[in-house]
Amino acid sequence: MKTLLALFLTFALVLPAFASNDHEQERVKESGEVLKEILNIPDDIPQDLLDKAECIIVLPSVKKGAFGVGASYGRGVMICRGGEHYTSLWGPPAMYALEGLNIGFQLGGEATDFVLLVMNPKGARSLLSSKVKLGGDASAAAGPKGRTAEGATDVVMSAEILSYSRTKGLFAGISLEGSTLRSDGSANEKLYGSKLSAKDIIRGGKVKSPACAAELVALLDKKSPKNHSDPKSLQ
Repeated sequence: MKTLLALFLTFALVLPAFASNDHEQERVKESGEVLKEILNIPDDIPQDLLDKAECIIVLPSVKKGAFGVGASYGRGVMICRGGEHYTSLWGPPAMYALEGLNIGFQLGGEATDFVLLVMNPKGARSLLSSKVKLGGDASAAAGPKGRTAEGATDVVMSAEILSYSRTKGLFAGISLEGSTLRSDGSANEKLYGSKLSAKDIIRGGKVKSPACAAELVALLDKKSPKNHSDPKSLQ
């Protein structure tokens, strides 16, 4: 009887861990699918901005009901180019969380996908080191659409983070100022099986990209294999 009880308790503790790992893997896969769909929209993210982004954050299926006063959030991944100066191919993703009441009012009752471009190493360093308030700790703006960023304002072109949203097929730039982004430590632990910071995953070279991220990484390596930022800005 004691043996059966011990086995039951073991399964009760272990099975949720596997379920959680599966959940994080599905979130990574979904992020790849969302980005693929968005990059296939005719009037999507300008290619010249994509080619100058050091990192990309994808947050799929964020719902209004998911938000409370700093207690709940939308979840997704952040993926960056490899190499000391972000000039190599894309590396492994880290799990990230988006928080903030302002988002809820913009979402309505529909699920919304978010894509954020991190446009310089300063913005990437901020996101890798601490919780970041958009518009405060890091300058942010609604991203322009179209084949190129020609005609975008100086504010947009100087922003550290550009944000986009897709709701019910409608794709647009969207302001997320006042919201916060942070590394989702528990999700990273579940995905990689050990305690790792976002910096360990993205810059530390401590892990390889998991199988669930294969589509996401391959997509970005195909769509934007080279960083076209001014080399001086990457120092």
